[in-house]
Amino acid sequence: MHEVSLGEAILDAVERRAAGRKVRRVKVRVGTLHRVVGPALDQGFELVSEGSVAEGAEIEMVVIPVTITCRACGEHHHSDDQQFVCLSCGSDQVDVEGGEELMLESLEFDGG
Repeated sequence: MHEVSLGEAILDAVERRAAGRKVRRVKVRVGTLHRVVGPALDQGFELVSEGSVAEGAEIEMVVIPVTITCRACGEHHHSDDQQFVCLSCGSDQVDVEGGEELMLESLEFDGG
């Protein structure tokens, strides 16, 4: 389950930014190419955050889609799907951009 290793990476960033303050909520932006399953990330983060400043914190995941540019017709699309075809003409001759993001967007602390 790669969500545990993502949870560890997120926790590392959280602990650096929290500077010892108790964290109530974590918001992350995750590209669709990471293929993260929300409930699995919740569980993985809960597991790795035990005993840390983020223990018990809620994690919110915002999925960032890929941008697809069709080489056949020139159309641009955003997609959360893993099958990259042009929605306009059906071509699989597409360029894929983005979708690999993993970013700590915000933290909410207890008492604030």
